[in-house]
Amino acid sequence: MGQQAGTGGAAGRAAVVIPTYNEALTIRETVERLLVAVPAVHVLVVDDGSPDGTGQIADEMAQREDRVHVMHREAKQGLGAAYVAGFGWALAHGYEAVAEMDADGSHQPEELPQLLEALDDADLVLGSRYVPGGSVVNWPKRREFLSKAGNVYTRIVLGIQLHDSTGGFRVFRAGTLRAIDLGTVASQGYCFQIDLAWRTIRAGLRVREVPITFVERRQGESKMGTDIVREALTRVTRWGIEHRARQLRGMVTSVMRGSSI
Repeated sequence: MGQQAGTGGAAGRAAVVIPTYNEALTIRETVERLLVAVPAVHVLVVDDGSPDGTGQIADEMAQREDRVHVMHREAKQGLGAAYVAGFGWALAHGYEAVAEMDADGSHQPEELPQLLEALDDADLVLGSRYVPGGSVVNWPKRREFLSKAGNVYTRIVLGIQLHDSTGGFRVFRAGTLRAIDLGTVASQGYCFQIDLAWRTIRAGLRVREVPITFVERRQGESKMGTDIVREALTRVTRWGIEHRARQLRGMVTSVMRGSSI
């Protein structure tokens, strides 16, 4: 592995994990922009056996640039599993900050420095489309409505204050990933993003949102489907019920203890 200077501040040595499946049209530009935007960062492409040659393109970049690394997985196993594998690699290689980023160009690499800087007073930084200064460009109105509605539902059901818990442009401290028990993560799709933010909050760690501009992909096909929406709705509802039940048990226990004094 090539050694580069750290990014500075709390971020230290940083790695960006980019999961891919059939992103041959976009992966090269995304990685090249990222390496220019943050010269000290390392990139790990986690490819799930893309039949369109995405993995081979990533290998070619890695041969020319020692800041680029590639993890090949035999088949498509889901976004969550790809990220967990990538996080494990980053932790094993001693990175102090680990970022998530899409391969399709929807996340702007030039905005990563502000997310890394925000890590100075946070344990998880979310790139947020829905805080002041954040925006969405060229998204179909139906897709934007579903995203906003999902985030409102998550806020209400889980009782959290995050405006964009489903976004996939974020940076973790290494210690945060170690604290939230990645080995028990089973969620996939956008639900995976909610899951990790929820785990971070429940661990008593600091989550900060930073505005970003999300741009709809220009090439390739979206992986968004009804199964992803269904998984998020089902899991978030269950987590909310479990959370409220724990709160209720705590209240009852507190009342019973008070009445016995």
